[in-house]
Amino acid sequence: MEFSEGSNKSLMGKETCCNNNNGVTIRTAQNMSSSFMRKKSDPILVSTIRFRILRELLANLQEVILGTKLAVLFPAIPLAIAADFYKFGRPWIFALSLLGLTPLAERVSFLTEQIAYFTGPTVGGLLNATCGNATELIIALFALYRNKIHVLKYSLMGSILSNLLLVLGTSLLCGGLANLKREQRYDRKQADVNSGLLLLGLLCHMLPLMFKYAVKPETGVSIAEYTLELSRASSVVMLVAYIGYIVFQLKTHRQIFDSQEEVEDEDEEKAVIGFWSGFSWLVGMTLIIALLSEYVVGTIEAASETWGISISFISIILIPIVGNAAEHAGAIIFAFKNKTYLWVLLWVLQLKSPCLLFHYVLWLGGL
Repeated sequence: MEFSEGSNKSLMGKETCCNNNNGVTIRTAQNMSSSFMRKKSDPILVSTIRFRILRELLANLQEVILGTKLAVLFPAIPLAIAADFYKFGRPWIFALSLLGLTPLAERVSFLTEQIAYFTGPTVGGLLNATCGNATELIIALFALYRNKIHVLKYSLMGSILSNLLLVLGTSLLCGGLANLKREQRYDRKQADVNSGLLLLGLLCHMLPLMFKYAVKPETGVSIAEYTLELSRASSVVMLVAYIGYIVFQLKTHRQIFDSQEEVEDEDEEKAVIGFWSGFSWLVGMTLIIALLSEYVVGTIEAASETWGISISFISIILIPIVGNAAEHAGAIIFAFKNKTYLWVLLWVLQLKSPCLLFHYVLWLGGL
């Protein structure tokens, strides 16, 4: 993480950019990865508008909607809604919804960063940890709500595998090729903490699966009932571990996770929209993500049949890539620049949420 001093008057109202009493700001690796997808906006374009409310509204639209290189995909959102309203082909609804989710996932990361300038590093880190994988979590919740357990399992598996294999392998390959004469260094303390937490997640996922092989059927024990109880207990353990990790990272041992490499920024980092503006945009985009996620879950079978692609391939490969496209690209870019600390931290952050947090949230949703 990079901590910097910063204060700035926002574009909406008279809010000042100050995280806490110490004026500390925070940027996580996930935020910095998405920053590569952003583009600078020119305030001169809206400064000539006479009416203040209209000027501030257009300034917000310029920063939030047009402030990303993925803005070209935003038209897919109204097209997906129109396709559903006019009962177009369901595969078209699925494809347009997937395209629309890509810029929304990146903008959620941007908005959590903007809110973090006002709330402080702790709340900002919690927001980032919660909303960083919002797209995948919402899709999984809708799959659970529609009782499409196979889609739920495949999407969770794909979220973990895409980070564990695709992102890690691509980052290692690209970083090695781009830095043939330099070593890729990382901090061992962070590696110990992260590997221990991931091993705990692996153990909690394996215990319910292995339980039926450890109990003999003739003992009279209801394997299904005890497996369910063990799964619930594992979910609670993973939630406690996830909360403990956040406290460990943001409070008790924050110095371990402080970035050892300066991220090169041309300008001083500061908020470009106000707190309530960012919060309103975040709520609105989360609702749109929920709507498009419902379209994705509802039309995935039709798309699978029409395109001749299995549901497992769509859920394991396509959906996780769309949900984390900005973060995946950011990790690879960090690897190219030999910023090993950042891409390893980003990779671990992307892997922890589906491995630890999602399990508990989905268990609550299934009650």
